[in-house]
Amino acid sequence: MAQAFTPGLTRAAGLKVIKTRRLPLLGETLFKVGDKVSATDIVARTDLPGPVSVLKISHRLGCQPGELKDFMSVKEGDAISNGQVIAESKGFMGFFKSEFKSNTDGIIESISKVNGQVYVRGTPIPVEMEAYIDGKIIDVMKDEGVMVETVATMVQGIFGVGGETGGKLIFGVDSPSDVLAPSDLKEDMKDCIVVAGACLTQETIMKAKSIGIKGLVGGALHDKDLRSFLGYDIGVAITGNENIGITLVATEGFGELKMDSNTWSLLKSCEGKRASINGATQIRAGVLRPEIIIPTPEEKSKDSDSGAGSLEIGTKIVVIRNPYFGLTGTVSELIVEPQRLESEAKVRVLKVKLENGDEAIVPRANIERLAS
Repeated sequence: MAQAFTPGLTRAAGLKVIKTRRLPLLGETLFKVGDKVSATDIVARTDLPGPVSVLKISHRLGCQPGELKDFMSVKEGDAISNGQVIAESKGFMGFFKSEFKSNTDGIIESISKVNGQVYVRGTPIPVEMEAYIDGKIIDVMKDEGVMVETVATMVQGIFGVGGETGGKLIFGVDSPSDVLAPSDLKEDMKDCIVVAGACLTQETIMKAKSIGIKGLVGGALHDKDLRSFLGYDIGVAITGNENIGITLVATEGFGELKMDSNTWSLLKSCEGKRASINGATQIRAGVLRPEIIIPTPEEKSKDSDSGAGSLEIGTKIVVIRNPYFGLTGTVSELIVEPQRLESEAKVRVLKVKLENGDEAIVPRANIERLAS
């Protein structure tokens, strides 16, 4: 049978999901292999070095840089506090002394004999790494982090913003084609992840943020609404570091697109359970997709399917370019010979039976495989 390889999205239940939780610097791991953890448990922690402040002491005291250590009342490695006298001139016969008070808290890192400056390392910044998902520790990387495994329903989206968060999964609308209105959001949705059906509007996003909703999952976003909400245009870098108070995930793309019915059903089967979501997205080398993970330990596990892989007749796909952008369907024929498009380009294509019943010829580069 003819086959082809194509990138894809993971959208399936009962997957074995493994997440690596690694610290940015060496630190301390708090669990051992076999321990069960919840999403909010701190599994590792460390301290990032604080900012460096430069104190121009020799200039202030009128001494030579090479003489500075003789004027210092503290030495390298000592802790100092804001307002503490850390250097003093000898004056004249005990009079006319000048003193230098620190304007910051920290530790003396270096006293330079070259430029007469003192470098103070600020208070360390604590970093704590949460488990992110409910599961079991399957590996501990000494002083670095852990690996957490769970059985879960996993849905990868097309685009997202906002970092890792989680909460109870609830539905704000009755069907995947409904648009979530601001009036549909209630105060009791605070700290929840709300499935919004079709397009996420700026008004709805703002209302959700004001209530304290942790995340919104919808079929699509309008770029103008996203720009207005963020206050700037998204570039080609990785998203997910935005400090916006809410995480947004679009499962189908941009514009007026309803959520795929199979994706809706998959999420609906997990209504009321705790979900972990992350809006981090990178559409370049080392593709990173936004995700919704709902642990379902009661289900029998199967290995996680990345979505990428063999493309054959019957494979479920989603179209990612116009004129069928956002529509899902199944491959009905893999056409071997390259075909000429309206643009005059000759490319490899396939025939797809779309969810609306139509059949279409689509370039293979314009589709992604859906894992199931």
